[in-house]
Amino acid sequence: MFIDTHAHYDDEAFDEDRQELLRDLPSKGIDRIIVPGCDVSSSQAAVALAEKYRYVYAACGIHPENLTDDPYADISEIVKLLEHPKCVAIGEIGLDYYWDKSRKEEQKAVFGAQLDLALKAELPVIIHDREAHADSFDVISARPGLKGVFHCYSGSAEMAAKLLKMGWYLGFDGPVTYKNAKKTVEVLEICPLERILIETDSPYLSPLPMRGKRNDSSNLIYIAEKIAAIKGVTIEEIAQRTAENASALFGI
Repeated sequence: MFIDTHAHYDDEAFDEDRQELLRDLPSKGIDRIIVPGCDVSSSQAAVALAEKYRYVYAACGIHPENLTDDPYADISEIVKLLEHPKCVAIGEIGLDYYWDKSRKEEQKAVFGAQLDLALKAELPVIIHDREAHADSFDVISARPGLKGVFHCYSGSAEMAAKLLKMGWYLGFDGPVTYKNAKKTVEVLEICPLERILIETDSPYLSPLPMRGKRNDSSNLIYIAEKIAAIKGVTIEEIAQRTAENASALFGI
């Protein structure tokens, strides 16, 4: 049985069949799922899904692409959601310089505020880091005691080694199965099994051979197969070890 530690089942891509899909996932080998929010409304939706399905858990946070004119008011709403017993992390939060380089300082300030909140609430964080590796590392390094995962890790092996030494987890998604995944493979080669999480980022980033189609948690098998091949272990061991890692980090 697998744990998908990152799937956006609040997304409109699932509007037509969300109930049927989520209902059937346990029969397809999916034991637990974490749905991360990206703003107030999606965080609320994640909590609602967690209330409806026993095997679904929520994370709540403000994604760097979703900054409003008053992000700190939004963070105040996130604080309320953290009280829910099935909210197990703060996320998806972080930095993204791919889409918008004009608000770097504001992104870092809002990111830091949510990391401080995580330390106060004693919750792990789910970090989005796109083309902002150095700044992401600097912001988290300034806050010792944090725990969490770099979702869909895309940094260098050198940065990965530093994060692993600090006790962070690394999340691996569909891109690990792509032909141009050389850097990701290099990271996996140095990442011990006890620090690997598997995730789909559904409905995005479908792995081969499903690339180009809507993603869902049943596709974790392809990600696990690739990781198992790289690490020289069985798929069953990847399922067991990554489930243990998810349970340890998120308390699920």
